[in-house]
Amino acid sequence: MEVVNALGRRKRAIARIFVSEGTGKITINKRDLAQYFPSTILQYVVKQPLNKLGAAEKYDIKVNLGGGGFTGQSQALRLAIARALVKINPEDKSALRAEGFMTRDPRSVERKKPGRPKARRRFQFSKR
Repeated sequence: MEVVNALGRRKRAIARIFVSEGTGKITINKRDLAQYFPSTILQYVVKQPLNKLGAAEKYDIKVNLGGGGFTGQSQALRLAIARALVKINPEDKSALRAEGFMTRDPRSVERKKPGRPKARRRFQFSKR
């Protein structure tokens, strides 16, 4: 199997991944998954598509991950892994789509408006 690459985005985070056959090692920015994401919840989020297909020990994944916070980065990585798995085996797409792993979450931060302290917050009104 040749190396398969994919891209995942969430908020300001971008994950570029390279998947090859291996033993299930996930390397993020030249660091191990457990070292990059110490939280077990975020590790679980990253591995969700692999666990759904039972492919956790089949592939080695190298990741270039940047931007955003740790939650956005983990969800961007989940999307990239799901897209790469579909490139490898297109029959898996329906199973991953049913779990919601193939959908890019379009929500992002709303911009600040002029004359206001935040995007929607207004300055306190004073009658007198």
